[in-house]
Amino acid sequence: MNTNLYANLSSLKPGEDAVVTALLATGSMRRRLLDIGLVENTRVECLGTSPLGDPSAFLIRGAVIAIRSEDCKNILIESE
Repeated sequence: MNTNLYANLSSLKPGEDAVVTALLATGSMRRRLLDIGLVENTRVECLGTSPLGDPSAFLIRGAVIAIRSEDCKNILIESE
């Protein structure tokens, strides 16, 4: 399998999963992402997108979380 290094969360398609490698977000958005458990080495699964494509739903530590594509660009992932 190919490993996709330094992609961002917005590149995940429904049904795919990956591991968070870094958060580039700053300020209150960084705090929010950390509060929902989005830290390094967390497994994230894309469950789907809204009908208009934004936001996307992700399974993070057993909870379904919607994240806007603008914010997904600041979450680096590694997928297998």
